[in-house]
Amino acid sequence: MTTRSSIVHKLLRTRVNDFAVKLANVNGTGSASANGLLMQAVFRMGVPVSGKNLFPSNIQGLPTWYEIRVNKDGYTARALDYDLMVAMNSQTYEHDVREVREGGYLLYDSSWPLDPSLHRDDITFIGVPLARMCNENFRDPRERILMKNIAYAGSIAALLNVDMGIVGQLLEEKFAGKKALRESNHKALSLGYDYATRNFECPLPFRLEKMDANGDKILIDGNTATALGCVYAGATVAAWYPITPSTSVMDAFKEFCETYRRDPETGKNNYCIIQAEDELAAIGMVIGASWTGARAFTSTAGPGISLMNELLGLAYYAEIPAVVIDVQRVGPSTGMPTRTQQGDILECAFASHGDTRHILLFPSNPGECFELAVVAFDLAERFQTPVFMLTDLDIGMNDWVVPRLAWNDAYRPDRGRVLDAEELERISKFLRYTGEDENHVAARTLPGIHPKGAFFTRGSGHTKFGDYTEMPDDYQEVLDRGYVPGRDLRIAFGDGDIAVIGDDGGLPGLADEQSFDGTSRFRDEGSVRADVLIHLDGCSLRWASSGPGPVGLRADKTPFAPWSPGYWPSVLGFARFACSGQWEWATAPA
Repeated sequence: MTTRSSIVHKLLRTRVNDFAVKLANVNGTGSASANGLLMQAVFRMGVPVSGKNLFPSNIQGLPTWYEIRVNKDGYTARALDYDLMVAMNSQTYEHDVREVREGGYLLYDSSWPLDPSLHRDDITFIGVPLARMCNENFRDPRERILMKNIAYAGSIAALLNVDMGIVGQLLEEKFAGKKALRESNHKALSLGYDYATRNFECPLPFRLEKMDANGDKILIDGNTATALGCVYAGATVAAWYPITPSTSVMDAFKEFCETYRRDPETGKNNYCIIQAEDELAAIGMVIGASWTGARAFTSTAGPGISLMNELLGLAYYAEIPAVVIDVQRVGPSTGMPTRTQQGDILECAFASHGDTRHILLFPSNPGECFELAVVAFDLAERFQTPVFMLTDLDIGMNDWVVPRLAWNDAYRPDRGRVLDAEELERISKFLRYTGEDENHVAARTLPGIHPKGAFFTRGSGHTKFGDYTEMPDDYQEVLDRGYVPGRDLRIAFGDGDIAVIGDDGGLPGLADEQSFDGTSRFRDEGSVRADVLIHLDGCSLRWASSGPGPVGLRADKTPFAPWSPGYWPSVLGFARFACSGQWEWATAPA
């Protein structure tokens, strides 16, 4: 008799380089090294792979999961269920067993018996006595815990046909100068691998085979790519307050600066990184450094943006460049710091009280984090205003497979209109907020270069001449000019992907018809009636002023509305995975 289970199992046997694995661990036990080892090994086998780390916001003890999706076509959306569950946390056994797909497998530590209530007839349980093997082969208690993770990596390598030569090479690279650690890791890896090959049919019906899909690609997380982009953009000042999930932006920036921002002759640092007492102080330091001519930035998350609002208004109104990297997380309030959400979009678009409208950049992967970090500094200085680059925890902290980062050595920073001492000498009087160019931007000066230049700035009401005022017309004249540069971002980008929140809630200057090959062409006529429009890899999403809610356009231009009104930030997350023509999501979440 043919059962549904046997049909599913038969389907599984035909799948090569197309499966999902989830690893359930206890936070703080060193599992990240083992999970990363597997991810890197798959990548080096030339197979497209993506990894998602779901971890708690405490230091140690709570459940953590790591998901690895292998897909020969490069799909990166999270799986809805899993072909192989690696259950290493007894606290989450019940939850983990439920997530295994019918016909799938669950690997567990058989050093202790599995509760009979967890049994499922439609999945295969693979018991490996990991703790017992490590207790017998390693003496140090901490080493036993750590090596248990490497041992299960060895078993997984056998079950999935991971190239052990590649795994061994990765261990050699990681522990090149640490012989004892290198040997213990090799030993643990062999324990798990040998046990699996002796006791189970290896490889499983779903398995890996070498490909050549990653030849000109790298494995990198968005926060590292962002930090590297800031270095290439010429940033020399950074101020921050630690907050998940953006902390590793500054960690990586510090490491890059220590390598590339030191004078080779004197050994002195050519950079300044300050851990401030809070986010208010951090953005104040960035604004001050930018006003004096440095390229400066801060990295933060939603709660930090909330605290920075007043000073962001100062930078906007006083027309001072600043770059803010916002790695978004789940809110409101403290929310869930280690989960992904795109909930800061409106907060950043209108940050501060009063009439502010900011430039926002939305990278969709780490490669774009690198590229748009450079763009952010150029835009900030060209338009003399804060610029936000919004990523999220998924992009920022997870490893992505992206094309190798490219750099144009002919690049020169766009510092905008900055008058030097000679230019100031030739004019009778410097007026800070008048004499704007075709981009509606007035020239600025750096303090101290000439007596005619600006030494002070103000966030209170001022005229176009920089004088204090409380007269409505004078105030309105200066403020209205601040809105105009948004319309002229097309001058900065030329033909490309861009969305501007216009004065009337629409998008002035954008064509009614958008192309769907990864580009949007600008026309002077036409206006898309939308409050927000994001263009991502062949897909436009819009929140229509008069429409029922979020509406997307597939690559074939057919509309879809996968979520209810009011939940549009999640649509952006959906689009990031779907808009490249990879349409997998059939139903909306409950």
